[in-house]
Amino acid sequence: MWCGSVKGEYKHSIDAKGRLAMPAKLRDALGDRFTITKGRDGCLYAYPEQEWQAFEQRLKALGGSEKARRTQRYYMAKAIDVELDAQGRVLIRADLREFAGLQKDVTVVGMMDRAEIWDSERWNAYNDQSDEDDLEDVDF
Repeated sequence: MWCGSVKGEYKHSIDAKGRLAMPAKLRDALGDRFTITKGRDGCLYAYPEQEWQAFEQRLKALGGSEKARRTQRYYMAKAIDVELDAQGRVLIRADLREFAGLQKDVTVVGMMDRAEIWDSERWNAYNDQSDEDDLEDVDF
């Protein structure tokens, strides 16, 4: 079960077969089985089972408008259930690797209810273009 306290970024690599060794701290939080789908900003989202079920409920609650259907399709069409192998790796399907631009160097980021899987170059570029000014409109 996702504990909600996992944070930080972890550098890993993806092998030629598309297997990613998940960081140990995130493996504990995600569990042995979790769901990977397309994310926003060019990354993949990895949800533990309980959080994926809650996410599906939020998608269902969007209703049947065209915008709702597009949103539901975006996340559901490419979603895959994965299971850690004995070495703590998951196989990421080729179309998802292509979507996120995953080649070799990968950054996995803990994000409260999920993990994000980024191509490291894309992650660095994303961080280079954002700054503290982006946070001014966020009120919490």
